[in-house]
Amino acid sequence: MSLDIIQERLTRERPATAAKEHYLLREILQEIALSGLARGGFFEQAAFHGGSSLRILHGLRRFSEDLDFILKRPNAAFAWSRFAEALQDELSLFGVTLEVKDRSEVKTVKALFLKDQSLGKVLRLRYPLRPEQKLTIKLEIDTRPPAGSGFETRYVNFPVPFSLLAQDLASGFAMKLHALLCRPYVKGRDWFDLLWYVQRRVLPNTLVLDHALAQQGPWQGAAPGVDGDWLERELLRKIVALDWAAVRRDVERFLDEPERRGLAAWGVQFFSSQVEVLTQSIAPR
Repeated sequence: MSLDIIQERLTRERPATAAKEHYLLREILQEIALSGLARGGFFEQAAFHGGSSLRILHGLRRFSEDLDFILKRPNAAFAWSRFAEALQDELSLFGVTLEVKDRSEVKTVKALFLKDQSLGKVLRLRYPLRPEQKLTIKLEIDTRPPAGSGFETRYVNFPVPFSLLAQDLASGFAMKLHALLCRPYVKGRDWFDLLWYVQRRVLPNTLVLDHALAQQGPWQGAAPGVDGDWLERELLRKIVALDWAAVRRDVERFLDEPERRGLAAWGVQFFSSQVEVLTQSIAPR
């Protein structure tokens, strides 16, 4: 019966391509995993954030691969093992046989991998998975997040209604800006998410951004004191240095129409205009 819930969702949403169906399967597993974490008490100490949070909780129109979390308070001793049983129990209710691998080691960001090879064999898929193909979901948690985040309780209806704790949008935007300014490689999804925040007139939590910049990146140890002028200058410096063809290629596979068509506008002038919209609303220091 529980497996029918997954089949009904697949039938209702009728993904038009193999890629969309496989992304939908991954998102279904993500939401079941979130439900298991909620029932295991995970959100008493942690919050959901990042691209998957925006997609699942706020309707972001791009696909996302991982589940990202932050602890409410730093704790280097955090271990995924405490929640692995709750995850396995929840997923087994829906006919999912999981391989769980904890690859936390001693890193600040600790990872857990969920791998499934059973759903493709028991569901009626329009685009069947190959026999050897696995669906993999990575869960990552920052055990030393920057201080100052706000949080909110959100509700998810699949597979059954449950609540979770999520980082609020202003704090999530601050951490996205930190990624844009400090990530040492190009990730087109970061720029797509920037547009999402700007279009919704979300203002970043500059306290979180200050703490994040002081914690990691070129400004480590010396927070610059973020205001509109500083942020505009540093984002524009990044924008003019990027290979925008590479940025578009990187994000394209995570988008559907019409978002994919919108990539034609991506470039220095377009993003400069978006940064102006953002920064003119941030109060000076």
